[in-house]
Amino acid sequence: MNNTFIPVIVGTDINAYYMSACFHDEYGIKPYLIGKMQMGFTHYSSIIEKVELSDQLDDPAHFVELLTAYAEKINKKDKQLILVGTNDHYVRLIVENKEALSNTFVFNYLEEDLLNKLQDKKEFYKLAEQKGLTIPETNFHKVGDPFDLSISRYPVIIKPANGIEYYRHKFIGQEKVYRVNSYEEIKSVIEKIENSGYRDSLIIQDYIPGDDTLIWDSVLYVNSEGKAELVTFGQVALQEHEATAIGNYTAVISRYNKEVMEQLKDFLEDIGYRGFANVDLKYDERDNQFKVFEVNVRQGRSSYYATQMGYNLAKFLVDDIILGRRKELVYAYEKVLFTIVPKYILKKYITNKEINNEVEMLITNKKMMNPLFYKKDKSILRKLYLLVRQIRYNKKYKNAKW
Repeated sequence: MNNTFIPVIVGTDINAYYMSACFHDEYGIKPYLIGKMQMGFTHYSSIIEKVELSDQLDDPAHFVELLTAYAEKINKKDKQLILVGTNDHYVRLIVENKEALSNTFVFNYLEEDLLNKLQDKKEFYKLAEQKGLTIPETNFHKVGDPFDLSISRYPVIIKPANGIEYYRHKFIGQEKVYRVNSYEEIKSVIEKIENSGYRDSLIIQDYIPGDDTLIWDSVLYVNSEGKAELVTFGQVALQEHEATAIGNYTAVISRYNKEVMEQLKDFLEDIGYRGFANVDLKYDERDNQFKVFEVNVRQGRSSYYATQMGYNLAKFLVDDIILGRRKELVYAYEKVLFTIVPKYILKKYITNKEINNEVEMLITNKKMMNPLFYKKDKSILRKLYLLVRQIRYNKKYKNAKW
């Protein structure tokens, strides 16, 4: 296949592999990756042309220099280089350096002022409420200030308002999200985080009760002219249960809810969004409302279920920024099961019987896919790595405390 572009993917994680598989499956092309560390998802892959590593990649002072130098090594002067970020920090660095990077790469991302509003959770929740989205009951505490909030009910969730800054301050017992049941526990968590040196705000949020199947996911693509072209909706069947990985979905069933999908689409168009977005929600059975937690400014770890449904994520990007094609808006629906864990894990740890039965039916009807086992990736070493990883899931779930 004679393509006029080459994907350059920033990152080496599971998200980077999914996007590599999307490009390879649709165009027969092997992307180039640049990341900070070697990871098994991408290191052994036969569908990736090259992986460049630099421990300075996440440093704003070196980011543009490293990407530009990598582009020179690729040295395909007759092809456009599509730049794809795979985590919030890399997307931020791309957005902050749009002008410098646009001399070498093509990409579709939002403007920096909007990025700041979406990644600052205090600003995001204010914006979400203004635009009519329903959010959980939420308070903020500035680390370093006296704690004087009045909490109406427990349990509550504590998480950083600034995730990028939070993970710069590593400490023993650091968790992605904390679920606490008393005022004393809140004070203890705040003290640990304060001692780490983190000085931004913490979100203290009403915990919406219910198992993993009340968590929902939406993937959207908004083209470079600000018009949405894709909206998906998925029900989480299972997520990671380790404290450091809560919020990483390991199984998603595609769904359709036009009202919610349309609301999310309208929100992104109204605020001037561009590119992929991944929205996290949870259904609150106490008042029968979907409540929005977050808009991730990129495709997510589980967004591959859109490609499973027939809406290849890479194709939306290429059609938009390379070919200039405009698509009619699609509210996607084709029943599929996305998963990255073995079938026995699904059977054992999905506690909702109705969902468990549906998962079995989807497996029987061959509607299940684990994209890590992409059939065109022929690397034997990678298959061995994945086999070991699959076996370890039993221990991960068995020992998890969430």
